[in-house]
Amino acid sequence: MCPACGRTEARCKCRGKGARARIKARDEAEAAKASDGIVRVGRSTKGRRGKTVSTVTGVPVGPDELTSLAAELKRRCGTGGALKDGVIEIQGDHRDTLVEELERRGFRVKRAG
Repeated sequence: MCPACGRTEARCKCRGKGARARIKARDEAEAAKASDGIVRVGRSTKGRRGKTVSTVTGVPVGPDELTSLAAELKRRCGTGGALKDGVIEIQGDHRDTLVEELERRGFRVKRAG
């Protein structure tokens, strides 16, 4: 749905240069509201054929900063990973390293799982 006109994206009449900026601003505001200020570091294996992935959720930063944070965390752990729907996924069980690094950067961190 378009936040400006309320129609679906296919029927949006306000598609212009400002519409994308409004959508991006709205998404950033929603992400900030959804987060309670606590970064959660967990471990997951579901849907990955038994492979372990460390997940980082609830980081209260914008999308551009989140992308660079994901890259820095992957470098710190020395492994691959991805950023999917605001969740940073790091290959392997690196929860201790991630908690230490995020606390060093000034985030409030909890281990979840």
